[in-house]
Amino acid sequence: LPTGPYGIFAGRDASRGLATFCLDKDALRDEYDDLSDLNAVQMESVREWEMQFKEKYDYVGRLLKPGEEPSEYTDEEDTKDHNKQD
Repeated sequence: LPTGPYGIFAGRDASRGLATFCLDKDALRDEYDDLSDLNAVQMESVREWEMQFKEKYDYVGRLLKPGEEPSEYTDEEDTKDHNKQD
């Protein structure tokens, strides 16, 4: 929710902000971010945040890479597809 404790992240890719501990709007992306310029420590931080969020929140979707086509899945298929990407 935009009003919740992580509201600044709502509708954005928060990976960079979480990895760098920066909550400036410049660190939050409205489109896909490949994170290719993050170092190993920052990428490990992204993975740790992801694990924490997976335990607490339902998976509802992901940002698409440029040119990637959206797909529609049933709840069961969506969960299987998401788990394959991890």
